[in-house]
Amino acid sequence: MTEFLSSSSFFGLALSLAAYMAGMALKKRFRSPLLNPLLIAIVLTMGVLLLTGVKYEDYLTSAGMLSKFLTPATVCLAIPLYERLDMLKKNYRALLCGILSGVITSVTCILVLCALFGIGHAEYVTLLPKSVTTAIGMGVAEQLGGYTSITAAAIIITGILGNAIGEGVLKLFRITDPIAKGVALGSSAHAIGTVKAMEMGETEGAMSSLSIAVAGVMTVVFATIYANFL
Repeated sequence: MTEFLSSSSFFGLALSLAAYMAGMALKKRFRSPLLNPLLIAIVLTMGVLLLTGVKYEDYLTSAGMLSKFLTPATVCLAIPLYERLDMLKKNYRALLCGILSGVITSVTCILVLCALFGIGHAEYVTLLPKSVTTAIGMGVAEQLGGYTSITAAAIIITGILGNAIGEGVLKLFRITDPIAKGVALGSSAHAIGTVKAMEMGETEGAMSSLSIAVAGVMTVVFATIYANFL
């Protein structure tokens, strides 16, 4: 059975889609922010791989088709941004300041926490780009001498947490402006946070999409600078 699943060209693809659909169904059924579909999909996929004995490498090969959709999916994020172009022009100063503050807050918190807990330089630079997309974050960590696999895990965890608790945090601090909501989610929880922003509204989604790109560029700059602080 294990050999059959490992050799199947569509096992990884089918498992990934089924696990995510199960996560969506659970979230729709119980309406809990803690039931994040991506987190549920990860847990279910890991469980199935452990039970069936299928190697991760075989799963990754058969699920590789999904990664081909990443680029067009990312490009699609520009559509809501284009539709809100006038709003972007009117509020560009506030947007840039908001994204900049988000990036500085992220890298500063990593610096302070790593200093408090006595974490080494390699681990420190590994965590610096935790709030940007995986492609950018792993590239930054690799250039700074960090562990890219841990960076990828930190980025995913950050996104899931942002998606799960982001809306609650916004309500807690009584942030109601859609632009502010989008900037907060996009600059702190990258693409997974943007999914939540799009659920909240078109303006939130557009501003979050913009924040992903701008925060990525800013993080490259500030992570390089902050890498010298510890």
